[in-house]
Amino acid sequence: MGKVYLKTFGCQMNEYDSQRILSVFRNYGFIPSEIPETADFAMLNTCSVREKPQHKVSSEIGRLKKIKLKNPEFKIGVCGCVAQQEGENILSDFPYVDFVIGTEAVNRLDVIIDAVLNGERVADVEMKSENISIPAFRREASPSAYVTIMKGCNNYCSYCIVPYVRGSEVSRKSTEIIDEIKFLIDSGVKEVTLLGQNVNSYGKNLDENINFPKLLYMIDKIEGLKRLRFVTSHPKDFSREVIFAMRDIDKICEFLHLPLQSGSDRILRNMNRKYDYISYAEKISLAKEEIPGLSLSSDFIVGFPGETEKDFEDTISAIKEIEYESLFAFKYSPRPGTKAEKLDDTVDDKVKSERLEKLLNVQSAVTDKLLNNYIDKDAEVLIEGKSKKDEKIYSGRNRQNRIVNFESDKALSPGDIVNVRITDAKRNSLFGVNKECMTTLKN
Repeated sequence: MGKVYLKTFGCQMNEYDSQRILSVFRNYGFIPSEIPETADFAMLNTCSVREKPQHKVSSEIGRLKKIKLKNPEFKIGVCGCVAQQEGENILSDFPYVDFVIGTEAVNRLDVIIDAVLNGERVADVEMKSENISIPAFRREASPSAYVTIMKGCNNYCSYCIVPYVRGSEVSRKSTEIIDEIKFLIDSGVKEVTLLGQNVNSYGKNLDENINFPKLLYMIDKIEGLKRLRFVTSHPKDFSREVIFAMRDIDKICEFLHLPLQSGSDRILRNMNRKYDYISYAEKISLAKEEIPGLSLSSDFIVGFPGETEKDFEDTISAIKEIEYESLFAFKYSPRPGTKAEKLDDTVDDKVKSERLEKLLNVQSAVTDKLLNNYIDKDAEVLIEGKSKKDEKIYSGRNRQNRIVNFESDKALSPGDIVNVRITDAKRNSLFGVNKECMTTLKN
């Protein structure tokens, strides 16, 4: 029996694709390996959204080269967004890489493996955007799972490479999505996260009369599903109907990731985001009003070409006003082939670093304030596992997507849902006690 090592960079979509890749290798009799040194195949599932992950990939390929020099039968594959972007150039630049598969070639992986085992070097980056079909596949047992509902993006934000490496928006048939969720529930899954570059655009290319809110109501009817999440939403398409669905469907968790990117309308226009701050803030205000306990998350880019101190301060003001519980922030880095690549990168890297540090410090203060609201309150926690050091300590996530570590005298299993009284709140996790096991409760 062979072994395959797989390292994943980037977003949840890549994690989902990695699970599909492992499923194909399992069908060939391969089992996962924790380290590349003991594997027969090594695969890097890559991300090109930012510059740093792309550099990590080059470094990782260099590491795998050392293994191949000792073992010529060791096979190296590169997949994902960098693979789609660079294609055959990877085979030219790295002669010890055996195969390259693009973002749509996972469906053809079995044919590619056959070719590689026969000694061929392969680069498959063909993209066919007419449809997306993903047969249900087995993955490692877990109470939570990802389900892709669409791929690609039509928005062409000026800084973003996703449309070029993931293609145009194409939605998956609702029947196939429902079937995969039912398949997952039969294997023990309790919580599903729907994936797409812009889930709010779901259904636009399908013949059936469906959109994203309608899909949510369809999924709500599936027996055995306890929780439902989704990422990512684009603010321009995030509608009142989606907000009302989040309000009315008990299974949908009170967590919303809605990337703002900048608080400056001028920068938003240059980013081609197709909304302004006021329209964004109005949607957030309605969501907070309709969905009690809603936790917000966002993405921000600092140092976009032409960003002035005033533009940056507009971003800081937005963070303070909206009060995200968490966010992801990065220094701007040009991506090849995007419109922003042609703009003068006018913001000095030192200034970018200073602005990023200030933004993160402001967000830390907001996060600390919001985390205090959890203390002495009850949280519904879906258990993911328990501590190896203390069998009474369990870990899971609340409905707001925060990690919760808690103590329980009662034995519990992954997939159980329990009420936990929160006693302390740190940025990396909440802490508490299984409410059923508490002898006294604080008033």
